[in-house]
Amino acid sequence: MKPTYVGTDLLAMSYAENYHHWILEQFRPFLGKRLVEVGAGTGNFSELLISLSPDYLALVEPSMLVEKLRTRFAKSEFSQVRFFDSLFCEASRDIRRFDPDSIIYVNVLEHVEDDRKELEAVSDTLQTGGRIFIFVLAHQWLYGEFDRTVGHFRRYSRTELEGICTAAGFRIALSKYFDFAGIVPWWIKYRLIKSSNLTPKSVRLYDKYVVPITRFLDRVSTAPTGKNILLIGEKR
Repeated sequence: MKPTYVGTDLLAMSYAENYHHWILEQFRPFLGKRLVEVGAGTGNFSELLISLSPDYLALVEPSMLVEKLRTRFAKSEFSQVRFFDSLFCEASRDIRRFDPDSIIYVNVLEHVEDDRKELEAVSDTLQTGGRIFIFVLAHQWLYGEFDRTVGHFRRYSRTELEGICTAAGFRIALSKYFDFAGIVPWWIKYRLIKSSNLTPKSVRLYDKYVVPITRFLDRVSTAPTGKNILLIGEKR
């Protein structure tokens, strides 16, 4: 079933510029040139991928947002972009023809009910040595009304995420908790206060004042936990 929820959280995350650059900084040393972004949403992370001048970029988006993606990139100088208005499992056969080497999930896998089946489809699509790039929400004890509202089926532990990736045929190239500073604010807002929305103002403030500091600390030390998990797997 295709997702029907298209909420303000996607609009709010368009203000997370530093945050998205931080994620890409982690991915970049491992990225290839034939890219697939699953759940491209409104295209904010897609813009960053295009800035890397890939040979090819497929954007998979099963919601009504696919039309916004088409409009957003219609006048782009980058012509090697393709759009798939479907779930990845439905588009994987067509995508395989382009021999992708990197398949990317940023804040998407938690929206997929059968994540094991999804990862197996990714593994089947990639050649040996191809990579999956995953960024997800961490810790089920942080799961609250907001998660339910936006259609999150779960939050992950590193052990759980590594386990399902390994079972799907991937070797773990990188696995780490991400955004240690975000745990307490998230817990207060979404578990203690039980908020069910993500506002542009809160994202903008966090991105401007907190992310640069946390990003710097991440370069000099490894946090024992975090609000998110970042994982890169290589097909065996």
